[in-house]
Amino acid sequence: MPDSPFAGETQTVYQLETRDAEAISRCKERIHSICTEYLQRPVRVYTVHGHRYEGTIVNVDDHYVYLQLSTEHGRALLPGPYANPFYNPYYGNVILPLVLFDLLAISLIV
Repeated sequence: MPDSPFAGETQTVYQLETRDAEAISRCKERIHSICTEYLQRPVRVYTVHGHRYEGTIVNVDDHYVYLQLSTEHGRALLPGPYANPFYNPYYGNVILPLVLFDLLAISLIV
């Protein structure tokens, strides 16, 4: 049996500092709490990557917020005539999972 290509000593090239890990954890907990508070509410979400989504928060777990997208945002996910709810009745049920610590801002749509 040949040796594993991953056998041998390892050299750490990056390790998250404890204080940074704690800050990320606190941020994630705060975002989780806010998303839970606004379950089933229409929101506009901005990510740290510059994306913007509108929809309804339908679920939140330890890592993701699940956003049911409003119909105007689905064309990027499903191009062509099938993106139209007239052609595809399931189109309006697109749910996008977003990583909690990637969220930059959440605005309630009133």
